[in-house]
Amino acid sequence: MIIDAHSHVHDPVHSHLALLDEAGVDRAVLFGTRPHPERATDLASFRREMSVLEETVGGRSESTDGYEAAWRELAAACAAHPDRFIGFGKVRLGLPAQQIAADVEREVVGRGFRGIGELTPPPGEAGRIEPVLRAAADHGGLPVVVHGFAPTTAGDLATLAALARRHPAVPVVVSQLGGLNWLTAIELARDIPNMYLELSTAPVIFAVRLALKELPDRTLFGSDAPYGDPVLARATVERVTRPGPLRDRVLGGTLAELLGL
Repeated sequence: MIIDAHSHVHDPVHSHLALLDEAGVDRAVLFGTRPHPERATDLASFRREMSVLEETVGGRSESTDGYEAAWRELAAACAAHPDRFIGFGKVRLGLPAQQIAADVEREVVGRGFRGIGELTPPPGEAGRIEPVLRAAADHGGLPVVVHGFAPTTAGDLATLAALARRHPAVPVVVSQLGGLNWLTAIELARDIPNMYLELSTAPVIFAVRLALKELPDRTLFGSDAPYGDPVLARATVERVTRPGPLRDRVLGGTLAELLGL
C-alpha cells in the first residue's frame, strides 16, 4: 500500500483524488487547513492565501471560526472518501493543558481521526506541543505531526527531539524533513526511536538520500499537496531507492505499521 503521509484538504476534493490516482497512491493522510492556494486564480489571490498560510505556520492563527471551518472540511472529505483519506485532527496550542487534552479526546479521537497534526507552534516555541504529546500518549500513542519547514528553527527541532525522548510512546513526525535545517533534523532523529521524518518539499535530493540511509525505518513519503505534487514526491523517493523492502517501507509500509493498517 502506498500512502502519502502529508496532504491538506483540497477545494474541490476531487482534484486531490485525481492527483493521487495519477501518482498511483492508495491513501493519503489528510490535514485540515485554513489556506487554500489551489483556489487562487492570479498573483493577488495567491498572495491572499499565502498570507493566511504565514499566519498559520507562524502560530498566529488561534481563531475558533478558522479551526471549526477546517474541521468541517476535513470531516466532510474523510466521510466522503474513507477508503482514500486518513484524517488527522489539529488542536489549538494556546489553550490550557486540560483543554488540549479534552480537544484531543473530542476533536481527534471522537471524530475517528488516526493522529494529530499538522501542529504549527510559533517559531522558538515548539515546547508548546508537550500537552498534546501527553494527551496522545493517553490515547495509545497517537502519531503527532509537527510542521518542520520555516519558520520552524533548528532550536525548535532540538526541542522536538527532547520532547520525543520524554514521551517515547508517541511517534513524533517532523514534516518537510525539517526544511533548510534538514541535516540537523536527520542528526537529531537518528538516535531517537520514536522520531520520524516526513520527506515532502525536501530542498535537495541529497537530503532525501541521506535521510533514507540514516533512518531507513523512520522516513515517510509525503507530498504536502497542494504545495507539493504526489507524482513528483513519489518520483523523488524512487529516484534514490531501488525496488525492494526499503522503497516499500518509505512509500507506505512504515506508516501503515504506525497506524495499524
